[in-house]
Amino acid sequence: MKEIKKILCAVDLSDHSRSVAEYATMLAKGLGASIIVVYTAPSLSQYVGFHVPPNTIENFVGEIVSGAEKSMEAFVAENFVGVEAKGHVLIGYAAEEILSRAEEEKVDLIVMGTHGRKGIDRILFGSVAEKVVKNASMPVLTIRPTDEEE
Repeated sequence: MKEIKKILCAVDLSDHSRSVAEYATMLAKGLGASIIVVYTAPSLSQYVGFHVPPNTIENFVGEIVSGAEKSMEAFVAENFVGVEAKGHVLIGYAAEEILSRAEEEKVDLIVMGTHGRKGIDRILFGSVAEKVVKNASMPVLTIRPTDEEE
């Protein structure tokens, strides 16, 4: 069986992300692995053609990323105690960015949350977790939120 030495933990910085971090930390401690924590901010580039000046969108995305980097720093410090963990804020479509970073970093496992959407919500919003599970070349552990986290 392949060793797990590097884990990518994908979070959305919601309350549910704490549970996802808990699983990643437990696995990392037990396996002696390091963790790469990623959050993906939307690029909003698809809105450039809607009479919104590109520099306005770029400024807005810049503010999102700046705020996310501060939140990520605090999130990593609070939730990954006792393991080697480094946070990264990515920009783009979440599933694509998670898969791309996982390949770049040659991770052995992806740990991420799922919102467990059903029916019309799933059709309208899709599922980042589903796209990652279907396209990842490494195992993916998905953590479903508890009733209190939803």
